[in-house]
Amino acid sequence: MANSKERLEQQMAFVLEIDKLKNINRQSYIVSGERKETDAEHSWHLALMSMLLGEYANEAVDILKVMKMVLVHDLVEIDAGDTYAFDEKGNESKREREVAAAERIFNLLPTDQAAEMRCLWDEFEEGNSAEAKFANTLDKIQPAMLNAAASGKSWREHDVRLEQILKRNERTAEGSKALWEFTSELVDVHVQEGNIKK
Repeated sequence: MANSKERLEQQMAFVLEIDKLKNINRQSYIVSGERKETDAEHSWHLALMSMLLGEYANEAVDILKVMKMVLVHDLVEIDAGDTYAFDEKGNESKREREVAAAERIFNLLPTDQAAEMRCLWDEFEEGNSAEAKFANTLDKIQPAMLNAAASGKSWREHDVRLEQILKRNERTAEGSKALWEFTSELVDVHVQEGNIKK
């Protein structure tokens, strides 16, 4: 593909647009419990986790593809906002909001890169490939680990019940049984401590 000023301008416009991810707050606190993490921090954390924990994937995975997937998966929240995992009302319109955001945000890029980003996002959302399963496992265990490290602060604030966590994580072991077992042990501790309701 030929380099052109128009192509570079589109790429730079996208680069500036995705900076907005730094302003999207999640419900998980950072380990210190002082503040909530941003989507950008979450995505960075998942990318490093994929690099470090790939050996625990149930199937052989392309780690670079997993890293790309986790870096792209929440970009739609620039428009759609972060929908808390246990917000039943918010989750009713989540898919519609995120698809509209994907259409706008990814199409800021040149056509070839827009298509690649959209394919990665769609694959993550469908959760059927080995890479998507592993990426989704990381996406599910990371906030649980942060909640556990922050003494269950977010779980307590939202009166989270064990059944909600188990429902949300029905497919988490599909990407890594070992990582889900590790995380479920943390959850069990916080059930015993009363940070998660039975």
